[in-house]
Amino acid sequence: MKILVTGGAGFIGSCFIRHMLTKYPDYKIFNLDSLTYAGNINNLDDVKDNPNYTFVNADITDKNLSEKIGQNVDCIINFAAETHVDRSILNPEIFIKTNVLGTLNLLEYAKDTSVSRYIQVSTDEVYGSLGCNGYFSENSPLAPNSPYSASKASADMLVRAYFETYKMPVIITRCSNNYGPYQYPEKLIPFFISRLLNGQKVPLYGDGLNVRDWLYVYDHCSAIDKVLHKGLEGEVYNIGAHCEKSNIEIAKIILREMNKDESFIEYVQDRAGHDRRYAIDNTKITNTLGWSPVYTFDEGIKTTINWYLNNESWIASIKKRT
Repeated sequence: MKILVTGGAGFIGSCFIRHMLTKYPDYKIFNLDSLTYAGNINNLDDVKDNPNYTFVNADITDKNLSEKIGQNVDCIINFAAETHVDRSILNPEIFIKTNVLGTLNLLEYAKDTSVSRYIQVSTDEVYGSLGCNGYFSENSPLAPNSPYSASKASADMLVRAYFETYKMPVIITRCSNNYGPYQYPEKLIPFFISRLLNGQKVPLYGDGLNVRDWLYVYDHCSAIDKVLHKGLEGEVYNIGAHCEKSNIEIAKIILREMNKDESFIEYVQDRAGHDRRYAIDNTKITNTLGWSPVYTFDEGIKTTINWYLNNESWIASIKKRT
């Protein structure tokens, strides 16, 4: 099988490529990435010499993807996206260009080359914010509250339209908050870790009680693997771990693991449009595809923190690039 992974030099994409090359040594993986600030080709140093791995330096908005890739592929898995909510508030335009127009361009490429499967990797943020009770299901209405989540919801609607209009073999996945190694340190967990490594306080928005469902990245990778091989065309699959933690809980866990006290917490003004709670109902993917998360949060967060502590040079190299 030949698989085009877009955004493969980013956090989740690089972990997915590593997962696939390990589990399916006969598969050929093409990693298409434009290497923006969040894309780091060094994330895949351990597989760069694998004969079944090819890096393609290109943007998903490029109209000449066929020429850049050089051959037809069987499947496309689209991880490529601008993802940071704070950046989307400051500069929405780049999110529309990459997340919406880029997805449209990929869909046209997929249609023209008759791929057998197209997977759009989306987010639970397209559903908006939950109250204290309940969970997002695949039938929850889309109600995005930030330019980022609006751009991802728009891309999801395009993917759905291509299934309905052109009968394209598309699937949408929507995951909860990922964490793990190689995550760009603007995101909550690596951001807190990198701040503490520098002796700085960790800033918490508002009262710190915003809640997220936390999913270890390699559990996410195994879920997409299941969707790739067993998912039904035209379907949406929510991927979550039933692991709800507030931001203040996350901060305290990291502080404890890094031998810091709560004096390192600093409360700051809340972010505009900050969703209060996300939580995923993963019943569909669990019952129909047989997937379930393997890592407990205790295992995942300790592994994650230890990775960053043992790879301070990786964090330093990121900071030099920004």
